[in-house]
Amino acid sequence: MVITPLARLVYRPRVEGKDLVPKTGPIIFASNHLSFIDSIAIPVAAPRQVHFLAKSSYFEGTGLSGWASRQFFTSIGAIPVRRGAGQAALDALDQQRTLLESGSAVALYPEGTRSLDGRLYKGRTGVAFLALQTGAPVVPVGLIGTDKVMPKGATMPSLKHRVTVKFGQPLDLSHHGESSSGRARRSATDEIMAAIHALSGQELAGAYNEVQPQSPIERIKQALPHERR
Repeated sequence: MVITPLARLVYRPRVEGKDLVPKTGPIIFASNHLSFIDSIAIPVAAPRQVHFLAKSSYFEGTGLSGWASRQFFTSIGAIPVRRGAGQAALDALDQQRTLLESGSAVALYPEGTRSLDGRLYKGRTGVAFLALQTGAPVVPVGLIGTDKVMPKGATMPSLKHRVTVKFGQPLDLSHHGESSSGRARRSATDEIMAAIHALSGQELAGAYNEVQPQSPIERIKQALPHERR
């Protein structure tokens, strides 16, 4: 693919721990999330092809810009998925499971969405659920500087800053228990986030990265105890 070597040439990412990444078999890259370009930085730095889920709208445009968008996201291993809760979330989980069962590598963000203040938020348990269910090891990833290269609201990445991508030791989470256990999912998620924190060095937020609810019903739902996936 032309995109990957070109991105390496232009942005010269600093990469650490590349030799720790298994070259074959299913793996889950679990990373902190600071910028839109995180999903470009990981495939560019990884020693093998990485798949991640991207909004289906990136693949549905028309004309020259739509074609360019489809070509770009396909070239970096993106797979279209319709975002949302309920069936859409289950479909996304099935896509990731299928990729892992075929021996592929996938990249996920346990925080769920980008950190706008640079802090590392608590992880949701979906990544751990997938790892426990498939037996795939989790490779923690610490991204540094992607928010400076392309902060929220920017239309083009900056060439003034460099990105650092740190790969950690693969984690075997099977000792936490079965994927059907909420306690196992939570403790496995905490282990993943501790490994990411050790790599990224971010300040810990100690909370979930959630959009502030607007309506009274949404505020009540968010206050109710539930397991964040």
